[in-house]
Amino acid sequence: MFNNIGVSGLIIILLIALIVFGPAKLPLLGRAFGDTLREFRSSTRGIVEEDTGPQKLDKTDDLEKLL
Repeated sequence: MFNNIGVSGLIIILLIALIVFGPAKLPLLGRAFGDTLREFRSSTRGIVEEDTGPQKLDKTDDLEKLL
């Protein structure tokens, strides 16, 4: 979807954001967006690490669980 925006498209989007939000709020919005993105990445990384944890068990462990 955003693969073909290009440099001119990004400049237009930044200019519109500057007009709508003003120069005082743009750094705050960028910081909030960065914090949100960082939190999302750390959360998904934790979920992926939990999902790919050691799942292979020895045959003796399997037998003990069955009994």
